[in-house]
Amino acid sequence: MAKDKIYEKEVKKQEAIKKAIQEAYAVRRQFVKKTLDLATSGFGLVAALAWNEVIKETVNNYIRPLFGKESGLISLIIYAITITFLAVIVTYNLSKLAEKETKN
Repeated sequence: MAKDKIYEKEVKKQEAIKKAIQEAYAVRRQFVKKTLDLATSGFGLVAALAWNEVIKETVNNYIRPLFGKESGLISLIIYAITITFLAVIVTYNLSKLAEKETKN
């Protein structure tokens, strides 16, 4: 009888250790996933800011001279339309890619 209780305690101890190890791996996976998400978001922001500057320079160098010195509002509207168009295209393509990946 005493051996049975010792055996049960040992089994429970082993199960607890196994569960703790599984939880540690789950936390590690979540940490890696979140770190990757944050790094990806950070690089995405940097890329977006770089494209923002390219589009601003393009508008300043090519659109403003066409409309003269008073082209501030027109330039901003063209800039906003360009950014919106690019955002829609990128978002649409990324959602298609994500959909394709979830199907596989």
